[in-house]
Amino acid sequence: MADVTGPVMRLLLRRATPDDVPAIRALVDAAYAKWVPVIGREPAPMTADYDRAVRDHVIDLLFADDRLVALIELVGEPDCLLIENVAVVPAEAGRGHGRALMAHAVVVARALGRERIRLYTNRLMEANIALYRRLGYAIDREEVTVEGFHRVHMSMLV
Repeated sequence: MADVTGPVMRLLLRRATPDDVPAIRALVDAAYAKWVPVIGREPAPMTADYDRAVRDHVIDLLFADDRLVALIELVGEPDCLLIENVAVVPAEAGRGHGRALMAHAVVVARALGRERIRLYTNRLMEANIALYRRLGYAIDREEVTVEGFHRVHMSMLV
C-alpha cells in the first residue's frame, strides 16, 4: 500500500523580534506584490514601519520546517483585537497558513478578554473580503482614507 500521508511538516509559531524585521519586510513585499497592479500602488502593509510595529504590536511568525511562511500582526485595543496584517508567502498560499493565523487571533483575543476582532482591507482585494466573510467576519463600514485607500472595515465576535 502506498503512503498517502506525505511528509510531515513541522510548524512553529513565535513572536517576532527586532532581528526579524528584514525577513518581515521581505515576506510582506512578496505577499502583497500581486495587489500592486490591482489597486495601482503598494498596499499600506508594504510601506509600514516594521521596526516600530515589532516594538509596539504583536507580530507572530509562522515557520514551516524552519522557513518563514506567514505572519500576523495584532494590536490590542480597549474594546477589541485589531488584525493589522496577515501575510503568507505566495509559494505557501492555499495551505491553510493564513486560516491558522486567523484562528490564532481568536485565541489571542480571548486570552486578552476581547470579545471582538476587527480588521480592514482594501475594497479591491475582493478575494480577501470573501475569505474573511467565510471565516465569520461581517462588513461594518467602508471609508476612503486621506491617503486615498478605499478600506472595508470588518469584524466578528469571538
